[in-house]
Amino acid sequence: MATVSPLPANPARFPGTYTLQLPHDPRAPGIARALLRLVLEVHGRAELTQDAELLGSELLTNAHLHTTGPYALRLGPGAADPGRVRVAVWDGDAKIPAGFERGGPRADACAEGGRGLFLVRAYADDWGAYAFPDGQGGKLLWAECGATDRRGGALSGPARGW
Repeated sequence: MATVSPLPANPARFPGTYTLQLPHDPRAPGIARALLRLVLEVHGRAELTQDAELLGSELLTNAHLHTTGPYALRLGPGAADPGRVRVAVWDGDAKIPAGFERGGPRADACAEGGRGLFLVRAYADDWGAYAFPDGQGGKLLWAECGATDRRGGALSGPARGW
Protein backbone atom coordinates (compact mmCIF):
# COMPACT_ATOMS: atom_id res chain seq x y z
CA MET A 1 0.00 0.00 0.00
CA ALA A 2 1.37 3.40 -0.97
CA THR A 3 1.56 6.12 1.65
CA VAL A 4 2.12 9.81 1.32
CA SER A 5 4.59 11.50 3.62
CA PRO A 6 4.35 15.24 4.16
CA LEU A 7 7.22 17.34 2.92
CA PRO A 8 9.30 18.88 5.67
CA ALA A 9 8.07 22.32 6.64
CA ASN A 10 10.18 25.14 5.28
CA PRO A 11 9.25 28.35 7.08
CA ALA A 12 11.33 30.38 4.62
CA ARG A 13 8.99 29.54 1.72
CA PHE A 14 5.31 28.71 1.35
CA PRO A 15 5.22 25.81 -1.15
CA GLY A 16 2.39 26.77 -3.49
CA THR A 17 -1.09 28.19 -3.80
CA TYR A 18 -4.27 26.77 -2.31
CA THR A 19 -7.65 27.90 -3.62
CA LEU A 20 -11.03 27.27 -2.05
CA GLN A 21 -14.16 28.10 -4.06
CA LEU A 22 -16.97 29.25 -1.79
CA PRO A 23 -20.70 29.59 -2.33
CA HIS A 24 -22.52 32.71 -1.16
CA ASP A 25 -23.41 31.12 2.18
CA PRO A 26 -23.03 32.73 5.63
CA ARG A 27 -21.03 29.68 6.81
CA ALA A 28 -18.46 29.99 4.00
CA PRO A 29 -16.11 32.53 5.68
CA GLY A 30 -15.83 30.29 8.76
CA ILE A 31 -15.06 27.25 6.61
CA ALA A 32 -12.39 29.23 4.76
CA ARG A 33 -10.79 30.39 8.03
CA ALA A 34 -10.62 26.77 9.23
CA LEU A 35 -8.83 25.78 6.00
CA LEU A 36 -6.46 28.72 6.36
CA ARG A 37 -5.51 27.63 9.90
CA LEU A 38 -4.99 24.03 8.78
CA VAL A 39 -2.81 24.91 5.79
CA LEU A 40 -0.58 27.22 7.83
CA GLU A 41 -0.16 24.59 10.56
CA VAL A 42 0.64 21.79 8.11
CA HIS A 43 3.28 23.92 6.40
CA GLY A 44 4.97 24.97 9.63
CA ARG A 45 3.72 28.57 9.56
CA ALA A 46 1.39 28.42 12.58
CA GLU A 47 2.97 31.61 13.95
CA LEU A 48 1.16 33.50 11.17
CA THR A 49 -2.26 32.10 12.00
CA GLN A 50 -3.62 35.07 13.97
CA ASP A 51 -2.56 37.68 11.44
CA ALA A 52 -3.51 35.62 8.39
CA GLU A 53 -6.86 34.71 9.90
CA LEU A 54 -7.65 38.36 10.68
CA LEU A 55 -6.72 39.39 7.13
CA GLY A 56 -8.64 36.52 5.56
CA SER A 57 -11.66 37.02 7.77
CA GLU A 58 -11.99 40.69 6.84
CA LEU A 59 -11.52 40.04 3.11
CA LEU A 60 -13.94 37.08 3.12
CA THR A 61 -16.58 38.95 5.09
CA ASN A 62 -16.30 41.90 2.72
CA ALA A 63 -16.88 39.60 -0.26
CA HIS A 64 -19.82 37.93 1.44
CA LEU A 65 -21.53 41.16 2.54
CA HIS A 66 -21.01 43.20 -0.61
CA THR A 67 -21.50 40.67 -3.43
CA THR A 68 -24.25 38.25 -4.32
CA GLY A 69 -22.32 35.46 -6.02
CA PRO A 70 -19.62 32.99 -5.12
CA TYR A 71 -16.13 34.00 -4.00
CA ALA A 72 -12.80 32.27 -3.45
CA LEU A 73 -9.97 32.23 -0.91
CA ARG A 74 -6.41 31.92 -2.22
CA LEU A 75 -3.48 31.25 0.08
CA GLY A 76 0.09 31.20 -1.20
CA PRO A 77 3.55 32.75 -1.07
CA GLY A 78 4.03 36.51 -1.08
CA ALA A 79 4.83 38.05 -4.45
CA ALA A 80 7.94 40.07 -3.55
CA ASP A 81 8.93 38.05 -0.47
CA PRO A 82 8.20 34.29 -0.72
CA GLY A 83 8.73 34.08 3.06
CA ARG A 84 5.45 35.93 3.48
CA VAL A 85 2.03 34.38 3.07
CA ARG A 86 -0.46 36.04 0.72
CA VAL A 87 -4.14 35.80 1.63
CA ALA A 88 -6.34 36.79 -1.29
CA VAL A 89 -10.07 36.79 -1.93
CA TRP A 90 -11.67 36.90 -5.38
CA ASP A 91 -15.28 37.91 -5.98
CA GLY A 92 -17.32 38.69 -9.07
CA ASP A 93 -17.74 42.44 -8.49
CA ALA A 94 -15.06 44.45 -10.33
CA LYS A 95 -15.43 47.53 -8.11
CA ILE A 96 -12.55 47.96 -5.65
CA PRO A 97 -13.90 49.29 -2.33
CA ALA A 98 -12.94 52.87 -1.45
CA GLY A 99 -11.46 51.73 1.86
CA PHE A 100 -8.91 49.60 0.02
CA GLU A 101 -7.38 52.21 -2.24
CA ARG A 102 -3.85 53.37 -1.45
CA GLY A 103 -4.09 56.79 0.09
CA GLY A 104 -7.85 56.28 0.43
CA PRO A 105 -10.02 57.62 3.22
CA ARG A 106 -9.50 56.63 6.85
CA ALA A 107 -12.12 54.71 8.78
CA ASP A 108 -14.69 56.67 10.74
CA ALA A 109 -13.93 55.84 14.38
CA CYS A 110 -17.58 56.41 15.33
CA ALA A 111 -19.08 54.22 12.60
CA GLU A 112 -20.63 50.89 13.56
CA GLY A 113 -19.28 49.21 10.44
CA GLY A 114 -16.96 49.76 7.53
CA ARG A 115 -13.65 49.32 9.32
CA GLY A 116 -12.70 45.84 8.09
CA LEU A 117 -10.60 46.88 5.11
CA PHE A 118 -8.90 49.53 7.23
CA LEU A 119 -7.88 46.74 9.63
CA VAL A 120 -6.40 44.86 6.68
CA ARG A 121 -4.43 47.96 5.67
CA ALA A 122 -3.19 48.37 9.26
CA TYR A 123 -2.18 44.75 9.95
CA ALA A 124 -0.84 43.59 6.58
CA ASP A 125 2.83 43.84 5.69
CA ASP A 126 1.63 44.67 2.18
CA TRP A 127 -1.76 44.74 0.48
CA GLY A 128 -3.36 45.52 -2.84
CA ALA A 129 -6.19 44.97 -5.25
CA TYR A 130 -6.62 44.02 -8.86
CA ALA A 131 -9.77 44.47 -10.95
CA PHE A 132 -9.80 42.29 -14.03
CA PRO A 133 -9.68 44.48 -17.15
CA ASP A 134 -12.82 43.24 -18.90
CA GLY A 135 -14.98 44.57 -16.05
CA GLN A 136 -16.71 41.21 -15.78
CA GLY A 137 -14.01 39.04 -14.23
CA GLY A 138 -14.38 40.52 -10.78
CA LYS A 139 -11.53 41.57 -8.52
CA LEU A 140 -8.89 40.15 -6.24
CA LEU A 141 -8.13 41.82 -2.89
CA TRP A 142 -4.95 40.54 -1.23
CA ALA A 143 -2.87 41.06 1.89
CA GLU A 144 0.46 39.62 2.97
CA CYS A 145 1.83 38.81 6.41
CA GLY A 146 4.95 37.24 7.80
CA ALA A 147 7.67 39.77 6.99
CA THR A 148 10.96 38.58 8.44
CA ASP A 149 11.71 42.01 9.91
CA ARG A 150 8.59 41.98 12.12
CA ARG A 151 8.06 39.98 15.28
CA GLY A 152 5.55 37.20 14.60
CA GLY A 153 4.06 39.12 11.68
CA ALA A 154 2.02 41.27 14.06
CA LEU A 155 2.19 45.01 13.75
CA SER A 156 2.18 47.31 16.71
CA GLY A 157 1.39 50.41 14.68
CA PRO A 158 0.07 51.56 11.33
CA ALA A 159 1.29 49.91 8.16
CA ARG A 160 1.96 51.42 4.78
CA GLY A 161 -1.04 53.15 3.28
CA TRP A 162 -2.80 53.78 6.59
